[in-house]
Amino acid sequence: MSLWTIGNLVLLLVVVPVLVALLNRVLAALEDIRGAAEVTLAGGLGIIEEVHHVTDRLAITDEVIDEVANGAVRYAGSVGKLLG
Repeated sequence: MSLWTIGNLVLLLVVVPVLVALLNRVLAALEDIRGAAEVTLAGGLGIIEEVHHVTDRLAITDEVIDEVANGAVRYAGSVGKLLG
């Protein structure tokens, strides 16, 4: 056998299976990363849905604060007249 034939056999019997095994490990890790990215995206979209309603709820909160402030001013005025 010539050295080229021995080199080709070593390449086919040793190097190629090692490369295939390494490629399988890399592809498995990529699939895990893809799954985690999809879960993260779904969670982010869920957060966006919840945050979307915050401005409406803040407007309602501002109205309630104004009503409470008006009531507190009227109450304080009445108490001031009674005590003063």
